[in-house]
Amino acid sequence: MAERDFTYASFQQYLTENQLMGAACGCSAAAQWPPRPICPECAAPPSEWADLGQTGELAGFSVIYVGTTAMINAGFDRNKPYCVGIVKLDSGPSVSAFIHGVDVQNPETIKIGSKVVADFAELGPEGAKKTVLAFRVV
Repeated sequence: MAERDFTYASFQQYLTENQLMGAACGCSAAAQWPPRPICPECAAPPSEWADLGQTGELAGFSVIYVGTTAMINAGFDRNKPYCVGIVKLDSGPSVSAFIHGVDVQNPETIKIGSKVVADFAELGPEGAKKTVLAFRVV
């Protein structure tokens, strides 16, 4: 794996490659997400990128009916809500992401503890799409 700086641009590039990466420091075995240029435990720069894997468990969620301007521009509204959630990765960290494969019209059917797998999504207008982290219930 090529060396990349610990920047948002590098993190975004990994997302476009369908990889969920965190920052690892020599002081701890735990990878940090989101990746940071300084370790929150020892204040040293991270030593390497760490693959966080692509599986986990849904720890919490919310169905959004009135989104931000960016989400409205992406086609979501009161008639087309979307789900976001917190996923506890099997590798340890918790991440926030879109949750696919759930019935947003019937949120009572969405179950905490459901197993999920990474399902990267592209949002935005044609020619300016951005890859975002998403998970799909399996």
